[in-house]
Amino acid sequence: MHHIYPFLQQIATHNDREWFHAHQQEYKAARQAFEGYVQEMILRIAAFDPSVAYQTPKSCIYRFARDTRFSADKSPYKRHFGAFVCSHGRKSYRGGYYLHLEPGNSMVAGGSWCPPAPLLKHIRETIVDDTDHFREIVEEPAFKKLYPVVGEDLVKTLPKGFPKDFPYPEYLRPRLYTVWHPIPDVLVTQPDGQNRLEEMFRTLAPFNRFLNDIFDDYE
Repeated sequence: MHHIYPFLQQIATHNDREWFHAHQQEYKAARQAFEGYVQEMILRIAAFDPSVAYQTPKSCIYRFARDTRFSADKSPYKRHFGAFVCSHGRKSYRGGYYLHLEPGNSMVAGGSWCPPAPLLKHIRETIVDDTDHFREIVEEPAFKKLYPVVGEDLVKTLPKGFPKDFPYPEYLRPRLYTVWHPIPDVLVTQPDGQNRLEEMFRTLAPFNRFLNDIFDDYE
């Protein structure tokens, strides 16, 4: 794991194809270290979420090359390594467990990123119908300490068709049903780093289970 952050610090400064191709060995060493770390992460998560047991680092780790077609930033490479451990792979809308390693901006996260409109509506409807269960999960003290903010990309008003007097509007406003928690860069190089990540993801598991039960019904 000690190869990862030095490489990412360099690619942030030298983000061009010429430099990258001249430093393939550094990239391969960092990538290999990350793959091994993710493999261990999958095994640990599978102990409390068996749905991910058949995933591999290849199915979970995102490409390092950037898609620049619709971006003003034409840098060809990312400045981080990311992996999403999910029963249906990294491209799924289902709830999963995300690790993001970037100098000064590392984090763990989870939940459902950009669910399509029908699924998003179904999530919101289920929260209205099963409010107490949802609140038990996201307001549980250990969860709330790690993940105090539920959801991103909030709509300004309650979505159309939902009761205006719903007492917890903050749970219906997200377009992204995600949570996240920052981690220090040094965590992944510490002897107990995987243990600490495992606890963060274990705390996240009921939130993912709530979302994935919804997707099971929808599918």
